[in-house]
Amino acid sequence: MQRKNVPLVLILSGILLVCTTSVLGQASPSGQSSASSGVSEQDIEMLRADLRSQRKQVTAQNMSLTADESTKFWPIFDQYRKEAIKPNDDRWALIKDYAANYNTMTDAQAQQYIQRANEIDQQLLALRMKYVPLFEKVISPKKTALWYQIDRRVDLLINLQLSTQIPMVKTTN
Repeated sequence: MQRKNVPLVLILSGILLVCTTSVLGQASPSGQSSASSGVSEQDIEMLRADLRSQRKQVTAQNMSLTADESTKFWPIFDQYRKEAIKPNDDRWALIKDYAANYNTMTDAQAQQYIQRANEIDQQLLALRMKYVPLFEKVISPKKTALWYQIDRRVDLLINLQLSTQIPMVKTTN
């Protein structure tokens, strides 16, 4: 990403940190539950909406679109992000399930978490690839590649932030 956009990425990461810390509170060593932290599902949804807005801002600041390209690009982008909500809902559900069962996880649950996480990753990759030809109809292949890189990097930042907040599986009782 361009250097000028580092603050937006930091804002995006900060919002995610607040959100994931709250969601994963019940998996913390202290045993504090997310319910006791006072964070509601509505709060989480508002934070996720903020993340979507930040993603759009990062994309807009990094894409050099003409007025004509913008008119065609943003409706496709919005549709893409709308379709991404379902797999991301699945990801949040998986994280919450993992947090809820962290201290009592069985081998079968561990296998299910691996399977579900991979399915979600595949869904998101397939969705991104579905939109490549749609974007290439309205912007150049190079600009489409730039969109792909930006979108992928934002996801990588989110996943990196999540990985710092989600504790590793306990293998001992």
